[in-house]
Amino acid sequence: MKFARSQKGLSMLSWLVVLTVVAFLASTSFKVLPHYLDFFSLQKIITSVETEKALNISSPGEFFSHVERGLMVNNIRDLDLRKVLEVRMENNEFYAHLKYEKREPLIENLDLVVHFDREYRVRAP
Repeated sequence: MKFARSQKGLSMLSWLVVLTVVAFLASTSFKVLPHYLDFFSLQKIITSVETEKALNISSPGEFFSHVERGLMVNNIRDLDLRKVLEVRMENNEFYAHLKYEKREPLIENLDLVVHFDREYRVRAP
């Protein structure tokens, strides 16, 4: 009976290990989360061409300028849009291929890499 009463939780070393693991996971997620938020914003900008009829976008050049304005509004400044987005138009539809990757340093020579590769079919208004 006395043995069971003396074990009432984690030891100090166990708490340090748990705290270290939680801190590592939090640090990793704080480094990756902004890239995903930027991707979701970019995705919303691209798909908004179809839903906002008042824009009257009818060429790939107008499509690029719309996306560039959206990047500026959302304060996404670290993407070269001409390198990461390919737009072609076929049968009154835009085909936009978004492909890029972001690297974030983790520990010394280890990096976190997020790779985004998505194709969108957006109908022109």
